[in-house]
Amino acid sequence: MLKKFLMAGLVAGTTFAFAGQALAHGDVTPQAVDTSGLPKLGEEWEETNPFREDGKYKARAVEIGSSAYNQNCARCHGLQAISGGIAPDLRYLEADYEGDEWFIERVTNGAVRDGKVYMPKFVGTISQEGLWAIRTYIDEQPED
Repeated sequence: MLKKFLMAGLVAGTTFAFAGQALAHGDVTPQAVDTSGLPKLGEEWEETNPFREDGKYKARAVEIGSSAYNQNCARCHGLQAISGGIAPDLRYLEADYEGDEWFIERVTNGAVRDGKVYMPKFVGTISQEGLWAIRTYIDEQPED
């Protein structure tokens, strides 16, 4: 009887231990992004997304942005930018200057309320090219 009780306890303990791992957000530290194939944009921030227009770099920006978004943003903003309610649904971010201005503000400063970090700063870990690639990927997600 004691053996069955101990075995049941071991199984339950193991289940709870792995369940905690499955429900964890994982590493919330911004992960660097390989931007090979995109032009260097320099130190000063572009005011609007330089990869938004169809052209030589848009497809590469979307490809890089997809990977970078999934590594850095999806855990809170949802796969394909479809929010599950934790953070804003980025599909509704305007694809113009105003949306770009909000995007720059958030990736530069993060989001902190009452001393709690809701979104980390990404500048300094992810280059301007990588962040604009994420923005380009978000712009490509359908709203419906």
